[in-house]
Amino acid sequence: MKPFEPNYKHLVDAAYNREAERLPLYEHGFDPGVVESIINEPVVPLLSGSYSDKIEAFRRVAKVAVQLGYDMLPFEGVIVAIVQGGRGLCGQGEVLIDSMDALHAYPWDKKLQEYIQHFSEYFDAVREALPEGMKAVGGAGSGMFETMQDFVPFQELAFLQVDEPEVYEALWKQIGDLEFRIWQWVMENYADCFAVCRFGDDLGFRSATLLQPADIRKYILPQYKRIVDLVHSYSKPFLLHSCGKIYEVMDDIIDHVGIDAKHSNEDAIDPFDVWVEKYGDRIGNFGGVEMNIMTLNTPEEVRTYVLDLLERIATGSGGIAIGTGNQISSYTKPENWIAMCNAVREFRGDR
Repeated sequence: MKPFEPNYKHLVDAAYNREAERLPLYEHGFDPGVVESIINEPVVPLLSGSYSDKIEAFRRVAKVAVQLGYDMLPFEGVIVAIVQGGRGLCGQGEVLIDSMDALHAYPWDKKLQEYIQHFSEYFDAVREALPEGMKAVGGAGSGMFETMQDFVPFQELAFLQVDEPEVYEALWKQIGDLEFRIWQWVMENYADCFAVCRFGDDLGFRSATLLQPADIRKYILPQYKRIVDLVHSYSKPFLLHSCGKIYEVMDDIIDHVGIDAKHSNEDAIDPFDVWVEKYGDRIGNFGGVEMNIMTLNTPEEVRTYVLDLLERIATGSGGIAIGTGNQISSYTKPENWIAMCNAVREFRGDR
């Protein structure tokens, strides 16, 4: 294997839907426990330690990224951390807003400072840890829909829409304003750290969108556009990560929101080829490798799957970045992660 030197510009090219000189690897996230198993050094405890501990944690994650052939380090400070920590999003939290009184009483004006206090050390540590040639992908994580569900869990959100439509509509606007203020702070202070900006917002499941497409267009996409326009004002491409079958709103997301690239796919909906065929002439397409393959198959089977995929889509398909269809999760086999990356590097001639 040739010594690898990261160059984030390849990822920027892919995000802008230009075929990169070197096919980039991409992930929405690296599970720190899986990183630990590869380098046999602690990462998880360092992430909750001192500022110097955080820097060292990200340096170790970046070391694995370079070792495997990535030009990027995934990082985002999730906005749900200042709501219910994701408990509402997972259906385990309470309803925070169920009336106009509750909406007005909520401490919206304190939330930006809470976010800064919670995440500024992490953003600073990422900046310190990035090796030459590498930049982060991310920013302020948790898109509109995921943040909404941390305020009002999904089942209760349906009741809120029917029982209190004025509260429902006003809450989308309040969350949009909060997200925009947070993104302003991120871009004003850390735009230089990022090659590509993104948030994750799972709008769909295997057969359809989770909300009616008309509601996504009315309540969510205008708020997306504010953030995407802000990111573009800093000359950065924007990537949307969204799981699910969201074809009904993809044209709106591309044409009216103005995203540059999209990530997340699973073969049970459609293989990556379909996303590339549908949208490869308009946006960059990131992902490709089915999570079940990464979890259930052998390293040699992963290699075969990846090389077959790359033969079909890696050239002449616009901006492509290859990785899992979701992320390197806690249940991803480390040997399969290595096999996937080695297959990509084999294909692009690194070895």
